[in-house]
Amino acid sequence: QAQLVESGGGSVQAGGSLRLSCAASIYPYSWYCMGWFRQAPGKEREGVAMLTGGGSTTYADSVKGRFTISRDNAKNTLYLQMNILKPEDTAIYYCAAARGGYCPPLVAGRFDYWGQGTQVTVSS
Repeated sequence: QAQLVESGGGSVQAGGSLRLSCAASIYPYSWYCMGWFRQAPGKEREGVAMLTGGGSTTYADSVKGRFTISRDNAKNTLYLQMNILKPEDTAIYYCAAARGGYCPPLVAGRFDYWGQGTQVTVSS
């Protein structure tokens, strides 16, 4: 049974930084496309970033230059370094995995496994 567990959320002031982690119990981990999504109250879940097992990345325009996605295949762990945070980044952040050895479009419906989410709150 695949399991994804996020950690690292919290509250921060605008301009600050947070680092999210996602521990994944899926095998072989390097075969999965891993991604981060977020959902703010009253809004749909949106893609933030994703990367293949080989390290190719895709970012949403809203986070380019501020967020960095990375993975440690030896530790089955995904990261999201978030810098220059803005109040509009406030949301529940979810880790997700897609089977198939490649990354699909950065759309929630194309990912197969999900974590429970971690809250990120950015105050102005």
